[in-house]
Amino acid sequence: WPDLQHPAELKPLCECQSFGVADGPTVCCHPYHFSRLCGPESPPPPYSRLSPNDEQKPLDLSDSTLSYTETEATNSPNVTPGDFSDASTSPDAVKRSHWCNVAYWEHRTRVGRLYTVYEQSVSIFYDLPQGNGFCLGQLNLDNRSETVRRTRSKIGYGILLSKEPDGVWAYNRSEHPIFVNSPTLDIPNCRTLIVRKVMPGYSIKVFDYEKSCLLQHTAELDYADGPYDPNSVRISFAKGWGPCYSRQFITSCPCWLEILLSNNR
Repeated sequence: WPDLQHPAELKPLCECQSFGVADGPTVCCHPYHFSRLCGPESPPPPYSRLSPNDEQKPLDLSDSTLSYTETEATNSPNVTPGDFSDASTSPDAVKRSHWCNVAYWEHRTRVGRLYTVYEQSVSIFYDLPQGNGFCLGQLNLDNRSETVRRTRSKIGYGILLSKEPDGVWAYNRSEHPIFVNSPTLDIPNCRTLIVRKVMPGYSIKVFDYEKSCLLQHTAELDYADGPYDPNSVRISFAKGWGPCYSRQFITSCPCWLEILLSNNR
């Protein structure tokens, strides 16, 4: 990374042995144990714009993230179970508490069962020898469109999803961008959602625990007029959505993930 200006632009990956060890005897300098940090002031910029309701509001210049109002239809997508097995259903795993479930979608159809995550991190990839993790290439679906097939071929190494003390992080391990939508990436006191583009090699905090507590409190007071899930994250592979795209909603994206976080921190 010849353009790196400061160590604060780097994010240590959770799989590093010295990760989270304060004042340890050694400091890791392995280049593959780090990723670029995708922050508000660093590239890539969010694919977003102001919603009509916010045009008269002053911008918060401390965060370059703008927003848009999502009006996605609330019709229940079709659920198609897939025939696959994974380590999340083993007898030993059932005894432990999980921190999230992962659903894989192709447009409006859920493919396969929910993948339950018990470990602190999980790899979600296509069809490569990655060891333990969620292999999307194993999920079968009849009559896939050519658009879905092309997008699936771009997933590659996919993402590394990790639960850390300050929140949930996603590291883009693929060779193509991912697009992230989360309630905690929103502007405070504004019911709008944003979509962040995360380039290969970058990490982003997709869910912030402290912000989530504030959002839940606010949602109970002000947002009782419709469905609102403050504990879910959506990630699309290779294809973005929102006002800058012909795909207005994530259900128009060929391949995407729904991360359903539990209340167990």
